[in-house]
Amino acid sequence: MDRTTEIKNNLISRIKASEDLNFLKALETLFDASESSLFKLNSEQEESIAIGRKEINNNQVFNNEMVISEMRQWLESK
Repeated sequence: MDRTTEIKNNLISRIKASEDLNFLKALETLFDASESSLFKLNSEQEESIAIGRKEINNNQVFNNEMVISEMRQWLESK
């Protein structure tokens, strides 16, 4: 038996044995949340993500140290 099946069977047994209504409601909420879209993006957000992914694919990225250095220089010039 693989690990996924083992975990599923263990959870099923524990859920069947539980009489704790709050616990069962919490599980139901978790399942409902995982089955629905948690984040709804508008078209502007989706476009920004697409641009960011394109930049990553084209290796147009900056490491953290570079960004911090640039920000410090900019702040010092103000």
